[in-house]
Amino acid sequence: MIICPSCGHQSITGSAFCAECGVNLLPSDTPTTQKMDVEHPASSEQPKRSAVTSPVVPCDNWVTLHLLDSGQVLPLTARNEFTIGRTAEGQPVMPDIDLTPYQAYSHGVSRLHAVIKRGLAEILLMDLDSANGTFVNGERLEPDEERALSNGDVVALGGFKIQILLKST
Repeated sequence: MIICPSCGHQSITGSAFCAECGVNLLPSDTPTTQKMDVEHPASSEQPKRSAVTSPVVPCDNWVTLHLLDSGQVLPLTARNEFTIGRTAEGQPVMPDIDLTPYQAYSHGVSRLHAVIKRGLAEILLMDLDSANGTFVNGERLEPDEERALSNGDVVALGGFKIQILLKST
């Protein structure tokens, strides 16, 4: 288990982000700063120091896709809807999220496989009638039907697995 330095939530080992607050759990080269305890001016002792890590600045993404095979993370920002798939030569319509660099073809990802979007109170996923199907936690989605996602859900686009990390509000 990994304990989140921001909220104290216990996430599973290997998690890139906290399942509760979305803080990056991967080791970083973030320098530490020294906190100085204030003492009275009359004190002749040196100030005490304690290590304090730099605060984590929240980002504006509403969901992060954690690619389980590569460990890569893709934060989604700015827009409310993204198509997910892979590219092929001569393809007239391109997906918003191109998984081609992550061996999507060999995992059975269609060119336009699924769509993820932010609804009024939930994050929704819909299979776009893909060749190899879309699964949420092992359950196959029917094409063109929206399914609400929860934080930590594992989505499989064919054999390509992605963990959904939702930003807590």
